Amino acid sequence: MSNTEENMSQLFTYEHNARRWELLVRIFYSIAISIVMMVYGFIAGIVMFIQWFVILILGRRSEGLSDFIRGYLEYHVHVLSYISWMTDKRPGIMPKTVKIFEEKSPEQ
Repeated sequence: MSNTEENMSQLFTYEHNARRWELLVRIFYSIAISIVMMVYGFIAGIVMFIQWFVILILGRRSEGLSDFIRGYLEYHVHVLSYISWMTDKRPGIMPKTVKIFEEKSPEQ
């Protein structure tokens, strides 16, 4: 197993046990996460609009704008497992750097 694989964890896995207390806490914690996601999503939408014009005018993407949009998408995916009752492990309310990978099958 490589060093990269040792630091990775799958976000959407089945967990049999669930804490009832966490279910109550999740309601309020999810509200805070949702507020951050709404603000971050609104700003990301504006950035996507700007990126559209950058591509139209310059014929290339802005790396800074792409990084911001990617950050929003990674945060969104990162909190989905908690908000969707898949896990009791709470993500941070504020966005943090995570990397999302796609596993390639051997025939690709």
